[in-house]
Amino acid sequence: MPKPLDQRTALVTGASRGIGRAVALELARQGAHVIAMARTQGALEELDDTIRGEGGEATLVPCDIADFDAIDRLGAAIHERWGRLDILVGNAGVLGPITPLAHVDPKQWDEVIAVNVTANYRLLRSLDPLLRASDAGRVVFLSSGVAQRAEQKPYWGPYAVSKGALDLMMRTYAAETATTSAVKVMSVNPGPLRTRMRAKAMPGEDPQSLKTPEEVAPRIVDLCGPGSTETGAIYDFPTDKVLRFTAPA
Repeated sequence: MPKPLDQRTALVTGASRGIGRAVALELARQGAHVIAMARTQGALEELDDTIRGEGGEATLVPCDIADFDAIDRLGAAIHERWGRLDILVGNAGVLGPITPLAHVDPKQWDEVIAVNVTANYRLLRSLDPLLRASDAGRVVFLSSGVAQRAEQKPYWGPYAVSKGALDLMMRTYAAETATTSAVKVMSVNPGPLRTRMRAKAMPGEDPQSLKTPEEVAPRIVDLCGPGSTETGAIYDFPTDKVLRFTAPA
């Protein structure tokens, strides 16, 4: 029986655990060939075993998302093998320090911006022609509510700034592709989930009180299919709403 994403190719960054792993599994279950990118070879192999055990297909890319030359090589490899890319899920990210902005070490700042912002720009730079070659290219970036509510999360500066920049980059790329391609571009605010990053940020929180990556994954994958028409907006999982930017009056 045909699946919704049969014959479609999807790249997921940060695919070895958490939201990335859950999304990679859901994409494979819906028929996509998953290109799984992460730093940890062993965790990628475990993901591959699970995908293949359920009848899916995957290609593993053990790589640091901040290796920008490797991102360029990945684009060339995808072009050579498939000639297009149907889905990009930019999930890889780092939390960085939770401290006053004036106390942030410059190296920590640079790392957060490199992983959360620059790496996603480099992915777009490398993969834009492949996404445009698809009949329904879809891009989803994992954002955060702190990007919209920084005043409620003081001391999260590097992370909040990076996710705010990522949302603006999403809106820019959505505007650039809106009338020149079939590409649709969205951000997702997953809200607080039972992930390693959340546990690091909120060590006193009961993880059993949180939803899981497996619960948000189907909603993210909904944005990746040819039938999704939303672009240039944020899907907010906690409220199950699409939020659009409103310019000041």
